[in-house]
Amino acid sequence: MWSIQGMAFVPGRAGGVVRRGLVAADANAVLVLTHHELSGLTGRPAGLIVVDGAPFSHRMLGLFRRSIPTVLLTRQQATGLAPGASVELDGALGMVAEPGGLPPPLAEPTPAGRSGAATADAETVYLHASVSDARGARLALERGAGAIGLVRSELLDVGGDAPPDAAAYEASLAALCQTAAGLAVTVRLPDFTLDKQPPWLAFPSQAGGLLGQQGCRLYGQPQVRSVLVAVLQAVGRLAVDHRLALLVPYLTFPEEFRHWRLRIEDILSVPVPLAPMVETPAAALEMAQWLELADRVAVGCNDLMQCLFAVDRDNPQLVQWMEPYAPALYRFLRLMARAAGEGRARIQLCGLLPQLPGVLPVLIGLGYRVFSVEPLMVAHLARCVSLLDVEGAQRLAEGVCAAPDAAGVRALLDLGGRA
Repeated sequence: MWSIQGMAFVPGRAGGVVRRGLVAADANAVLVLTHHELSGLTGRPAGLIVVDGAPFSHRMLGLFRRSIPTVLLTRQQATGLAPGASVELDGALGMVAEPGGLPPPLAEPTPAGRSGAATADAETVYLHASVSDARGARLALERGAGAIGLVRSELLDVGGDAPPDAAAYEASLAALCQTAAGLAVTVRLPDFTLDKQPPWLAFPSQAGGLLGQQGCRLYGQPQVRSVLVAVLQAVGRLAVDHRLALLVPYLTFPEEFRHWRLRIEDILSVPVPLAPMVETPAAALEMAQWLELADRVAVGCNDLMQCLFAVDRDNPQLVQWMEPYAPALYRFLRLMARAAGEGRARIQLCGLLPQLPGVLPVLIGLGYRVFSVEPLMVAHLARCVSLLDVEGAQRLAEGVCAAPDAAGVRALLDLGGRA
C-alpha cells in the first residue's frame, strides 16, 4: 500500500475521489488545488490537498474556519495523484494514502479545560482561541478553550460597502460574546492589510506592501479611524456586561502604545484592559518594556516570522524562506522569553506556529505558557500538552536552539522530511 507524508494542517480524516482544480466540489471529492486556486474554492469537499501552499498566508489560514481536513504536499509529491483515484487523508497526521493505507486514527481528543491543560508533571498551559465570528466562538467553547484570546475585528461580519458603524460592530460582537458564554474575550482592534482589505477602504498609494502601513499605522487614515472609533464605541457598550479586553496591532515602539492608549481611553466609555500586540523584531526586543506598560502582551507569530525572515507570508514562491523549523527562529524566541523573565506567564503567543507538528513542546520548553490558536486545534493541542513533561520540553528546546539547520530540527522532532 502506498502513502505520502506531507505537512499536517487542518485536522480531520476524509476519503473520496481525487479531483484536480476548481471543479464542482461535493462530499465525495478530495480536491487537489494549488495555493492560488484556493481563492476560487466553493462548496465543501470531503478533503483538500494543497500543492506548494504557503501555510502562514491569510488564504491558507482561512481553511481552518471552513473545517475541511487539509494536507499540504509538494508538487513532486502530488504528481501521482490521478483524477478519479480513490484516496484517504488525515489532516492531523499530514498523510495521504490509498484506501485502507492510513494508520489507525488518533483517539478523538478530549476537550481542554477552561482552567488550562496540564502537562504530565502538572504544569498548567493555557489554550485560548483566535476567532472571527460567533461560529468560531461556539467551536472554541466546544473544544474547551479557556478564553477567546483574539477576535479578528477586521474579519467580523458587519457587511456593506461603506465603513461599518458602531451599531454593526455591537451586533456582531454581542453575538460572539453571548456564544462564548462567559469566556473572557479579547478583541484585536482593526488590523487591515493589503490581503485583508475591505471594499470601502482605499489603501494610501504610499502604503507600501509587506513592510508598509498596516494595523495601527493606518489609524490616522480617516476611513480607518472612523472604523476604529466604531469598534471602540461598541466595545465600550458591551464591556458593561461582558469580560472584554483589547489588543493594539502592529506596534513597533513603546511610545506608540502610550500614544494610542491615551486616544483609545478618550473614546472608550468604560475602562477596558488594553495590551500591545508585538509583531516585529524591534518590538520583540522591547519585551521588558511592554510588560511594564501592560498586564499582558500578545505576540503575533505569523507577522513576526515574516519580518524576521524578510518574506511575504502570502507568497507561495517564497515558502522555503518562511521556515518554521529554522533554529534561528527558536533562538530569537528564547531571547524574547529571557528578556521577559517571570513575565513570560503574561505573554500570549498567537498564530499558526504553536499548531505545527512538534512545535508546541519546544515553545513550552522555552517558557511560554499561553497560546491563542484556531478553535479546531484546541483539543488536539491539549492532548499534546498532557503527554509532555516540562523538563523534557526544556531539553528539547535547547536541542532545537543548538541545531545546525532546519533539517536538524526536524530530525530532533522526529518529523522526517517535510513536516
